[in-house]
Amino acid sequence: MSFFKDMISVFKKRELTFLERREESEGVHSFLFEKPQDVTWRAGQHGLFTITHKKVRNSTKPFTLSSAPAENIVQITTLIKDEPSEFKQALLELKHGMNIKMSGPVGSFHLKENRPAILIAGGIGITPYRSILKQLKAEGRYNEKQLNLLYMSNKMPYIFKEELGEMAENHVMNVKYVDSRDHLHEYIDKFITLYQNNGDYFVAGPKSMVDSISVDLRSKNISKRNITKDGFFGY
Repeated sequence: MSFFKDMISVFKKRELTFLERREESEGVHSFLFEKPQDVTWRAGQHGLFTITHKKVRNSTKPFTLSSAPAENIVQITTLIKDEPSEFKQALLELKHGMNIKMSGPVGSFHLKENRPAILIAGGIGITPYRSILKQLKAEGRYNEKQLNLLYMSNKMPYIFKEELGEMAENHVMNVKYVDSRDHLHEYIDKFITLYQNNGDYFVAGPKSMVDSISVDLRSKNISKRNITKDGFFGY
């Protein structure tokens, strides 16, 4: 049923009005848009965004919504390097009041059951987890002992670190910051020992990292249905 809802949502485009851009850390920018009254999503999903104020090649790109449905904005967060693509250059040129189009949001990258979960993020892969955790906080639905965030970043600063710290202090989740694959796998193995296939495993980040961790989980007898992946290309 969710597949057909996604298909319907993809064909429905809405105009979003640009509000402001925030630099989360060096090279990482959040773009904030007004949230239309009829737009909602499940925390962790992504939208398809289309540049309309100028002609660019590949004018439509997918971006995870880093804002939670409970927030009054639509926000995307992305890494923009020194020589950005035409699409990202067009994002940087947005001025207050200009429009962009979005279809969706769609996707299956969201919490599905009230079970122990490990949320594994690499670099910019933290974006869906910000949405998920902010929504859980807004709804008062969380359990510190069951929700665990592992955030690995060895080439860029940890983004949303202040917000994540506040949520950890308020018992939304446990959070560990790691700077190497070895440390990351140590924490993953501890979670596997505790929960095995009674837990859910979410992996978001560069596609190479997502694929590698998924293969490792499968080699340790974690069922494919317990693994949810979100691979970001081009980082």
